Amino acid sequence: QVQFVESGGGLVQPGGSLRLSCAGTIGNIFRNYVMGWYRQAPGKQLEFVARITGAGVTDYSASVKGRFTISRDNAQNTMYLQMNTLEVEDTAVYYCNRWSQAGPIGSWGQGTQVIVSS
Repeated sequence: QVQFVESGGGLVQPGGSLRLSCAGTIGNIFRNYVMGWYRQAPGKQLEFVARITGAGVTDYSASVKGRFTISRDNAQNTMYLQMNTLEVEDTAVYYCNRWSQAGPIGSWGQGTQVIVSS
């Protein structure tokens, strides 16, 4: 069963930066997946943040475009989310998963908590 483990969250002040990681335990088929980052803020629904194809083509939600950068290292079965100029509204639990047009697919990990607060 495919599993993903998120890490890198923490407490940061507004305007600060964090880098999240997503490690996939799926061997050499990782490169075949379109991967996505998602987040869920307290009391809100799960929200799409960014996605990246196996070839490195990226797409972002309007709320993070220009501030966040998604990347991946297929050799390491790992995906990243560089988050800059963080805002209080970015506070959420961040998850990674396989992306599809119909929504995220695959098992969910524990996520990593990001808190942006002064």
